[in-house]
Amino acid sequence: MFRGRTILLILALLMSPTLASAQAMRVNAAQNMTYGDASAMLAKSCGADIEANCRGVNLDAVRLRECLSRNTDALSPQCKNDYLGAFDAIQKRINARVTVANACTREIVKLCNGSTKETSKSVPCLMSAHGVSRNCIAAMDEAGYR
Repeated sequence: MFRGRTILLILALLMSPTLASAQAMRVNAAQNMTYGDASAMLAKSCGADIEANCRGVNLDAVRLRECLSRNTDALSPQCKNDYLGAFDAIQKRINARVTVANACTREIVKLCNGSTKETSKSVPCLMSAHGVSRNCIAAMDEAGYR
């Protein structure tokens, strides 16, 4: 049962569109984590705390973060140390992926014949195309595409 909830938590964090509206991220050492690393850290550090304190909360990242924040006095020390960094790392990746559409507009349209509304479909083309700007390459690196 716990393993199933952990897997659902990880999937919800990776696919949650509501993360884009979360508060501005804190700058810390966790900011270079991938989605998978951040989700795994959250599941490892806070899985038992989520099960015990946030049982009725939907596996929505914003609500889960709020639940953990409300229950900080009941969280394990490891969870207290890790959960904000994990959520912030996930938020950073989401923000960076939004930035790719802005930084790579010319390349998506001109080099890849794509649409900025579907940036992720143009990423394989952007990674292999010649003539991609430094700003676009940097945005793809920051987003974790490269």
